[in-house]
Amino acid sequence: MSRIGIRPIPVPSGVTVSVDENTNEVAVKGPKGELRQPISRLLTLKQEENTLTLERPNNLREARSQHGLARTLISNMVDGVTKGHAKTLEVVGVGYRATLEGQNLLLNMGYSHPVRVEAPEGITFEVKADEKTRTQQIIVRGIDKALVGQMAADVRKVRKPEPYKGKGIRYQGEVIRLKAGKRAAAKK
Repeated sequence: MSRIGIRPIPVPSGVTVSVDENTNEVAVKGPKGELRQPISRLLTLKQEENTLTLERPNNLREARSQHGLARTLISNMVDGVTKGHAKTLEVVGVGYRATLEGQNLLLNMGYSHPVRVEAPEGITFEVKADEKTRTQQIIVRGIDKALVGQMAADVRKVRKPEPYKGKGIRYQGEVIRLKAGKRAAAKK
């Protein structure tokens, strides 16, 4: 049995969960918005008071593989409509800057032109300076965890951390393994 799939999903007050029987689509509505996600027809969602449980009728390979995935997706949806999701990125490098231009993000990353990252619907950007590390932080917020992660990856892709000095855009807490430069190689 799936260790993740059998765990019940707690549903806080103010959140409603409904399942469309025709399309087998789960809709979660809460204070921050509404999310929809189709799940496999092999699974059934049971709601009892303040908990949701996913059940599978048999142990077919496809049903087993979808069990834990569907439970995690629904749990992320419930967390998203109540608390929201966020990813933090750090801008490291002399002259590298991030600014907000309305809803969009404007990045000066050493190219001949600034790079504009458009915020899709449901995503907000926040830029703040971290005095402790003397870097800028870009915070990507939204209710859809997959969309927040994809937007954070798209922002990081503008200037990935380079392996010699570590300059670029990185996730908060990401460890960059630095390579030895020419000088260290010449001493051998």
